[in-house]
Amino acid sequence: MSKTLHHGLLLLRVLSEHPQGLTVSELADAISVHRTVAHRLVRTLEAHQLCRRDHQRRIVLGTGLVSLAEPVQQDLRALARPILDELAESTRATAHLLVQEGDSQMRALMVVEPRGALVHVSFRPGQTHSIEQGSGGVAVLAHGPYREGERVEVTEARAKGYAVTMGEVIPAVTGVSAAVPSSNGRAAASIGVSVFEYTDLDQLGTMVSRAARSLGRLLD
Repeated sequence: MSKTLHHGLLLLRVLSEHPQGLTVSELADAISVHRTVAHRLVRTLEAHQLCRRDHQRRIVLGTGLVSLAEPVQQDLRALARPILDELAESTRATAHLLVQEGDSQMRALMVVEPRGALVHVSFRPGQTHSIEQGSGGVAVLAHGPYREGERVEVTEARAKGYAVTMGEVIPAVTGVSAAVPSSNGRAAASIGVSVFEYTDLDQLGTMVSRAARSLGRLLD
């Protein structure tokens, strides 16, 4: 593994977690390198527009990351966008598309917030969490065969066709998700919504299940 590349990627990850920016010294402490090493990393990333200095000379992410991110799962995002838009507006809740990453994580690929809603859940695309937590991961696990010792929520989601979890990824937030089916019988993505409260979770489950099936048909 390239140690320099490793530190450069760590630096970008740290910056993604601090949108207000960090000083070079703060970055050096965050990735456990000497200040001169952090300075060289920043200068290299600046040359590729992957980070920049704001008006206070703090380091923030650069616009070059946009062009790098654009091709990622482009077909999936293009097909999912209108479905997520409709789901967010019909439920008045934040809709999201999560994809499985490796064997143990789920990553938020798209997040769509409802227009005009007075209160809604807000989080950023790119966030990751364990596949064992949250409705998105539970829905993907439920799409597979029974596993010895699996969570009760996974078993219930397999029977219902959608998963419900409460406060597992974001405190006080309920997640309702369904796995996106594919022609090979596997599922590596989920569509869902995050709400503070909802009186009819069965209705919400029906809506996210319909959205997930629609995306599955488009992908096929």
